[in-house]
Amino acid sequence: MATNLRYVELAKQLHPRLQRFFAKYPPGQILPSSTRTNTIKDGATPNPFLPHKHPATGKWQDPEFSLRRQAELVKLAREQGVEELLPFTSKGTEERIRNRVEHGLRVRGTGVGQSVKGHLHERMLATKMEKRRTAMLGMPRLIREWRKVGKNRWSKYPR
Repeated sequence: MATNLRYVELAKQLHPRLQRFFAKYPPGQILPSSTRTNTIKDGATPNPFLPHKHPATGKWQDPEFSLRRQAELVKLAREQGVEELLPFTSKGTEERIRNRVEHGLRVRGTGVGQSVKGHLHERMLATKMEKRRTAMLGMPRLIREWRKVGKNRWSKYPR
């Protein structure tokens, strides 16, 4: 009995949004395992973060909390140290870490052997500078030819 009172005192110290959430959806750890389903049969409450099938119509119902609100609740719970009491959500820390490990950054050009696309002038810069370098290396020969032939008879302007 004393431990229950202690848990109640701890629950009263939570953020009001978390208090309301846990009042409406008690943590799965304190509920019997038969009520931890994603259907509404026998009065069990489904996970409010996931879509569920309506028992009468068989149609899928949207989750009660949007992804934005799920993320806000997870952040609050993480700050308060009670994130593990929340039902499963794709916005949870463990799920995000698992997703990051599985898929990586998913930014194009950051993988092995890839490069970011960039603008056209950025992509052409290397070849342009190489062409300019070879032209500068051939410049002394070109100047010598110019001096020999002269301006009026010059026909091979470099392109």
